[in-house]
Amino acid sequence: MAQHAIDVSDYRQLGETIGGGIVLPDDADYDEARAVWNAMIDKRPAVIVRAGSVADVAPALAFARDHDLLIAIRGGGHNVAGHGTVDGGLVLDLAACNDVHVDPDTRIVTAGPGATLADLDAATAPHGLAVPVGVISATGIAGLALGGGFGWLTRAHGLTADNLVAAEVVTVDGRTVRASATENPDLLWALKGGGGNFGVVTSFSFSAHPLPTSVLCGNLVYSAANWTRALRAYARWTEDVPDEMTSIVTSLTPPPDWELGAEPVVVVGFAWSGSEHQAGQDCLDRLLAAAPPDVPDVARLPWPQWQSSLDAVFPRGVRAYWRNTGLNRLDGDAIDVITRFASQQTWLGTAFDIHHMGGAFGRVDEHSSSFPSRNARYWINIYGFWNDSADDAHHVDFIRSLDTAMRPFSSGAQYLNFMGAEADNPLVPGAPANQPSVYGEAQLARLRDVKLAYDPANLLRLNHNIPPTLAGA
Repeated sequence: MAQHAIDVSDYRQLGETIGGGIVLPDDADYDEARAVWNAMIDKRPAVIVRAGSVADVAPALAFARDHDLLIAIRGGGHNVAGHGTVDGGLVLDLAACNDVHVDPDTRIVTAGPGATLADLDAATAPHGLAVPVGVISATGIAGLALGGGFGWLTRAHGLTADNLVAAEVVTVDGRTVRASATENPDLLWALKGGGGNFGVVTSFSFSAHPLPTSVLCGNLVYSAANWTRALRAYARWTEDVPDEMTSIVTSLTPPPDWELGAEPVVVVGFAWSGSEHQAGQDCLDRLLAAAPPDVPDVARLPWPQWQSSLDAVFPRGVRAYWRNTGLNRLDGDAIDVITRFASQQTWLGTAFDIHHMGGAFGRVDEHSSSFPSRNARYWINIYGFWNDSADDAHHVDFIRSLDTAMRPFSSGAQYLNFMGAEADNPLVPGAPANQPSVYGEAQLARLRDVKLAYDPANLLRLNHNIPPTLAGA
């Protein structure tokens, strides 16, 4: 399709058909509307379509298609790669489509594409239920689920994507299709880890799980003198903890309001999702005995309160750069690297998390979803959250250096939701820079076939893109 100039009257005509209206570059709220969570992403769309309902999705796609505009889909807008915006194209902002419905009898939770984790938790908690989601409540459920979904229930109930049982999808040609175990199952498979490549998901249906009114959770804080002992004890502890215990080790210089001082710390965060609090306490006591923390912060909290406890670390508008990989082991050599970099991280603005995997996540049939890999025992995410652009070079260099240093322990796996938009994080095997690809050959081939069926022209390519296969390939 040939590129041609678009008159402002064409945009205004589009706006008349959109329930939520549009925002153009000359509008007073344009700069606010175009901003995304990662302040390192600074793009200027030609038009921002604010969907008032999911009925606005097909007309927006048609306008972009007919006028040869690149399309960026934005749900919660919390994506580090900045895929929710585009220079000179159309942004479809789904934030207003954030309804959540809970059926307590079937334990099915249906969420709109603009819903955040906070929206989901607020709806499910009164019913004593929870959907496995991430750890920052401002995150959008759409991007999280389509990429996987790590969080405090991963070991107990798997990824967010593992609990996706159905979806309504508007395709690039304006059709609405349902993906489930019985309707378009290949599409459902692709949505569970393949990102936003196949259409605009306008409704997500998840399985929810019983959760106590309050959960045993907390943070065990260790100063530098105790890091090696704590990490060795943690590695032994995680060899046989029950599925109900999910934990994340974090290294950072704490913010002032944490009242932990200005020196870097290592923190073992944990959440016990089981109904037997004593069993959770007994499990935790084994780690406390092996590695007494400098500051033990253990509590029983309502789930939404725990889920939002880290929100202040990732406010909207921070500058963000991330690297990640699965880890095969957390042994002496790996711990030496971790403690060395933890001691160097003496500023507020970068951190790294080590997620303990396994449990229900590791037992999911690898063929039941397109999520790339389930073999890693741990997963490290190295990330930044700073405000001053003058810190970019230093902080990015630290993140890249730690990523390189952890490669000897890497499983080779990468997680879409922790990936930036760089060319050195390839999806396609054989891509340059000698980085491990996300998908294996067979899995990628299947994903490309689904892409060919639903988006053969690759209109939805502002994502971690999976190009369609050629017919007959």
